[in-house]
Amino acid sequence: MTASKTSFPSDIEIAQKANMKPIRDIAKKLGIQEDDIELYGRYKAKLPLNLISETRVAKSNLILVTAITPTPAGEGKTTTSIGLNEGLNKLGKNAMAVLREPSLGPVFGIKGGAAGGGYSQVVPMEDINLHFTGDFSAIEKANNLLAALIDNNIQNKKFGLGIDPRTIVWKRVMDMNDRALRHIVIGIGGTANGVPREDGFNITAASEVMAILCMSKDFEDLKTRLGNIYVGNTFDGKAIYARDLKAENAMAILLRDAIKPNLVQTLENNPVIIHGGPFANIAQGTNSVLATKMGMSLCDYVITEAGFGADLGAEKFIDIKCASSGLRPKAIVLVATIRALRHHGGAPAEEYNTPNLERVKKGCHNLIKHIENCIKYGYHPVVAINAFPNDSEDEVRFIQEQCAAVHCKAVLAQGFANGGSGMTDLAEAVLAEIGSGRNAYRQIYDWDLPVKEKIATIAREIYGAVDVEYSAEALAGLRKIERLGLDKLPICMAKTQKSLSDDEKKIGRPEGFSITVRDFEFAAGAGFIIPILGQMMRMPGLPNVPASEGMTIDKNGVISGLS
Repeated sequence: MTASKTSFPSDIEIAQKANMKPIRDIAKKLGIQEDDIELYGRYKAKLPLNLISETRVAKSNLILVTAITPTPAGEGKTTTSIGLNEGLNKLGKNAMAVLREPSLGPVFGIKGGAAGGGYSQVVPMEDINLHFTGDFSAIEKANNLLAALIDNNIQNKKFGLGIDPRTIVWKRVMDMNDRALRHIVIGIGGTANGVPREDGFNITAASEVMAILCMSKDFEDLKTRLGNIYVGNTFDGKAIYARDLKAENAMAILLRDAIKPNLVQTLENNPVIIHGGPFANIAQGTNSVLATKMGMSLCDYVITEAGFGADLGAEKFIDIKCASSGLRPKAIVLVATIRALRHHGGAPAEEYNTPNLERVKKGCHNLIKHIENCIKYGYHPVVAINAFPNDSEDEVRFIQEQCAAVHCKAVLAQGFANGGSGMTDLAEAVLAEIGSGRNAYRQIYDWDLPVKEKIATIAREIYGAVDVEYSAEALAGLRKIERLGLDKLPICMAKTQKSLSDDEKKIGRPEGFSITVRDFEFAAGAGFIIPILGQMMRMPGLPNVPASEGMTIDKNGVISGLS
């Protein structure tokens, strides 16, 4: 299927040998003049929002890439998205990928970066996986400016708004995994240092500012959404928003460049836009609306992805991003690895890479459920079997037969090993699916339904749950949402990505289970309600052996160990 692991170069080794073209040449390929881009060195640029054309957006073909329930290493959605972009261009199509930016937390933690892998990568890989064009830093600063304004207002007894410190829900952020900052006390050391209160940090990708940047339709909409951020209450119970602190314009100033999508290229010198980076287990998990529309304004075919499995990223893509923006995908690609199907069939971690048809047969129920979910969204997905060296022909054949039985095509995707030439079969299958005319966007629920009914619909239809239970804390949170008039917003579930249920130990296709809403959060600025299922972490911790330990940089600035 692919080259053996021992003979195959690392991602960073492949990326460092890339023959990159100046980004002005990539822009020219898209019909963009050099005066219309903002250069960040030779190989990165920002694109002005005036390049977006709603007329062109309406004529472009949007392709969503999602996946089955992933293992901790992921199923290769980004690699598949980039490879599909290469494959479509190999077929002579005017195509690009539009992806999310990586967070430094996973880069230095366990999952690695988000620039693809093997011969399906976006470059310059080191820049993209590290500070890139500074978007995450700008989001962090805007978020923390609001935090500083809140504490300054509390300190100001004469001109303050009377904010009750006990009600403040806004947290500071940083783009790093640091569990020690989850729960902290600030303002200690005397009255000059502020009012002591409990606080904490989230990771930048989990910030509502990140979600707002990715949901905004234009710069004015960005400011309005920033102003709608809920902060807390006054001592007499009045809700306080960022606009009450006159924070939205200053925050928007910090985001004036970050709102512009970033242009880079693939190893085969095809265009890619990378912008925004919300996680999909606790936020909407897709790149910005503006980046997607930018890509569709410039190309006939645009490949985008939604984080984790189709129960999380794809559901939020359909019911939040598409419903809000008017975007409509023409096809869905569902990525699966055979190693993940072995996992869902009960294989222990040490046997993930060992061919086992019986495990795959059992694990295939997870794949079929995700196919069924895509059909509920209105699409018969093209299944991309992300190839690994140890995949057996019997396993591949079985998956293809199972997919054919539910009227879906399963194609071996070999972009990791072979780049675009290994993805033309998938590209042809996607083009055929677009041309079939049998797909049509469909929301799972109506935003105007009661909150509990919206949650029950997702739980029943997408997860396969039989019931939804609520803690007393969750019911109190729901009453607050209704009191603030936010109950007509869509639902953005915060749930483990490791299972269709809210219990990560329930692998495969669990049945007969209930889910429990432990608590509610809401993002009034971004525009969604967040039911919390289980113990969801907005500030991850590092693993016992962080990826950072395997990274080096030499005297010439050459990096090794980054993936």
